Amino acid sequence: MHIKEFAKLTGVSVRTLHYYDKIGLLKPSTVDEQNGYRFYDERCLERMQEILFYRELDFSLKEIDEILSSPDYDKQAALKEQKHLLTLKKQRLDRLIKALDGAMKGEKITMKVFDNSEFEAQRELYAREAKEKWGKTDAYKDYSEKTGDYSKEKWNDVMSGMDSLIAEFAECVSKGYSPESEEAQALAKKWQDYITDNFYTCTKEILSGLGAMYTADERFKANIDSHGEGTADFMSETIKAYCR
Repeated sequence: MHIKEFAKLTGVSVRTLHYYDKIGLLKPSTVDEQNGYRFYDERCLERMQEILFYRELDFSLKEIDEILSSPDYDKQAALKEQKHLLTLKKQRLDRLIKALDGAMKGEKITMKVFDNSEFEAQRELYAREAKEKWGKTDAYKDYSEKTGDYSKEKWNDVMSGMDSLIAEFAECVSKGYSPESEEAQALAKKWQDYITDNFYTCTKEILSGLGAMYTADERFKANIDSHGEGTADFMSETIKAYCR
């Protein structure tokens, strides 16, 4: 398939596929030497399905690449776990549909039907086990040490702090600052320090990769842009300038 067809089939943008190719996460099966067009085959589709599964578990692109490239990677075990998680999702959807049918008949709905704790617990368990098995990077070890004893309140505080910083980037956009401006560059440094203080040592190399991911990964981009249209692009460009 041509890259546009592959993007449409998988629901991933062409821009993201270019980025995956650049970092070696998903290489096209062939590239036309004359025009540079990328083409993807069945093996590419299988790898994309695995990538999308791990993205659902909130693994970073670097972690996904390390897991899929590991000689110990057990694809059948991963597929088995995926089926289990999807079954839990299906059961929850069935409960919600049944509750809606009852509501249309005038029956009362209890809040219990919205409970998704079993799925979340199983997902967290799998994510933790997978990371313990395949998370070999220094950054992940650092992350584990720093966040291992975080309480729910601590996590809320940390995530709130990140939202506040993203809001500051959005404010720069609204004020018309350029990514190279003194204000924006100071924010990039502030962002780097925040990650280091709360997650893992964020080197400029790591920060550069994060900045690129903020626009290449639609989920990151959508979350950041919820603070203001264009914030993700601004953050990415600001970080790029900072890391130079």
